[in-house]
Order: sequence, then structure tokens, then C-alpha cells
Amino acid sequence: MTTLTLTEIASQLGGLAVRGDLALQGVAALDTATPEQISFVASAKHDSRAKTSRAGALVLPSALAEQADRPCLITDNPLATFARITALFHPEAAVQPGIHPSAVIDATAQIGPGCEIGPFVHLGAGAVIGANSRLGAACVIGTGCEIGANALLHPRVTLYPQTRIGARCILHSGCVLGSDGFGNALENGRWTKIPQIGRVIVGDDCEIGANTCIDRGALADTVIGRGVKLDNLVHIAHNCQIGDDTAMAACVGIAGSTKIGQRCQIGGAAMIIGHLEIGDDILISAGTFIGKPLSKPGTYTSVMLQQAHADWVKNAAHLRHLHTMHERIKMLEKQISVLNTETGTSS
Repeated sequence: MTTLTLTEIASQLGGLAVRGDLALQGVAALDTATPEQISFVASAKHDSRAKTSRAGALVLPSALAEQADRPCLITDNPLATFARITALFHPEAAVQPGIHPSAVIDATAQIGPGCEIGPFVHLGAGAVIGANSRLGAACVIGTGCEIGANALLHPRVTLYPQTRIGARCILHSGCVLGSDGFGNALENGRWTKIPQIGRVIVGDDCEIGANTCIDRGALADTVIGRGVKLDNLVHIAHNCQIGDDTAMAACVGIAGSTKIGQRCQIGGAAMIIGHLEIGDDILISAGTFIGKPLSKPGTYTSVMLQQAHADWVKNAAHLRHLHTMHERIKMLEKQISVLNTETGTSS
């Protein structure tokens, strides 16, 4: 069990103010923390929970530090600081260099020093694995793939041929990168498959969730920028470009040839149609459908809030008649305008 004092934590992380000191043995949420653990308060709205928490120490924003009733660390970003503290108490397991005897490795594949290659991993011809990377059981790395240094692939990750992954990336189980894009041409009532000859290129420091799929480009590459974070069950279609430090929650779907800017945040189950351009610093709420380009930074929402089913049925009936109602309102406005002109009355 790791034991760290507040002073030691502040020294290791740097840039933190310390009030009081205490030996700690771990981290926990406010509601479950014990006196031997540290928790965090992100904002004043959680202050009442902090006062009843049993946590021995807290990570606090400076605005709450004056009222602190126990030892604390003071920071401008409590959540990010707490994440780094959690990593101190729960460091990643060390790489265990070596190649499992059941792995199938092409003679032309290159494996950097310090790599851990798990059971039943397959490395295709010309695959390159960067130093100190870990490949979990049953990963399939196709012909000509490249993986940067210090990458972590959990079990059953599949990289189709020519896929490139940057340094320090994390790929969770079941994700598939480089599968064919959904490209088909209709000819005489039947579909003809369009060969997908591009690649998937993923920048450094990305994380890709379980069962997420990123399709290879049809002609050009599908490109995922540096520091992108993708949750589970995200789908990114062929030829998309995702800007640096953009994050997407679970079940987001991005149709083909869409370009998304830097530092965007896209809520769960949002859908974005193809051939659009989304600018930098745009937030899209969960469940939102985006059918037009967005260029101005801000938050965009198109989902209706829940309501009683009976009310929804009534409102849905009215929604079906919106166009007719719009035409009637236009006609009435025109009639009112004519009457005002005839009587000399201002509208």
C-alpha cells in the first residue's frame, strides 16, 4: 500500500499550495472517503458534501480554501490535480518485456526494446512496434502497421494494414482501426464496393475506447489528431479529420469526410452527417443531431427534454402540422398588412 503525505504529493506534482499535512493511503469520492484518503471538490456546489465527508484531506479550488476545515491542496483545476494524485497512488503496471511463445510474428516485423507482446498476438509483415509498448492478448497488427513508443493496446485490438498509431496511445479492447469505409456505388439497382485504399493515422497521446471503430480513408487518410479522447462505441467514418484534443463520449457517430476542429467536446450519442466542417472549441450536447456546418465557438443542442408521454403525444400531433400552421400564419399576416394599409393603421 502506497503512503504519501500532502507535502510529498505537492512536491511530486509541483505548483500546488499546501495547508496542513497528513499521511494518506489512497483516493476516494467525497461520499465514500475515509480519514486515510484524499478527495476533491470541483466547485462551490459540492461544498455541502465536502463538509460532511470523512476524507482526511481535500483538493480544493482557491475560492474554497479559506473555509477548509481539514488539510488541503489548493489548485486552479481540482479535477486534473486529483487525476494526477490518483496516478501517484495507482501507477500503471510496469511493462514486462518479452514475447509470449504463442505470438505469431512475421520475420520482417520490427519490435523495439522493452516491449511486452502477449499471448496469441499476431504481427504482420513489416509491422513496427515502438520501444516499451505493450500488446495484450490476441491483438492483431496488420501488414505495414506502425505503433509508437510506450503505447498500450489492451487485449483483442485490431489494426488493419498500414494503420499508424502515435506514441503513448491507449487502445482499449475490441477497438478496430483501419476497417473499410462504407463506400458503395449504386449501379443498375445493385451496389458495387468502392475500394478503400487510404489509411488511419492516429497522433500521439490519444485514447480510443472499447469497441470503437475508425474507418480507413477511401482515397485520402482518416486522421485523428494529437491528444484526442474517444469513448467506447464511437464510430468515425472514412476520410474524417479530428482535431487535436477533441473528446467524444460514447456512441457518437461521425459520417464520412467530416472535419472536426481542435478542443471540441461531443456528448454521447450525438450524430454528425458527412462532408461538414466543425470549427474549433465547439461543444455539442448529448443526443444532438448536426446537419449543417458550425464555425462559431459555443454550445449547440438540438435534443428536446423529456416530458410525460401524454404531453409528448399531444405535442407530436401539433408538430406534424407545423408547415400548415406556418403557411396559415403567413396568409394571416398578409391579410392584416392589407387591412392596415386600407385603414391607415400601423401594424
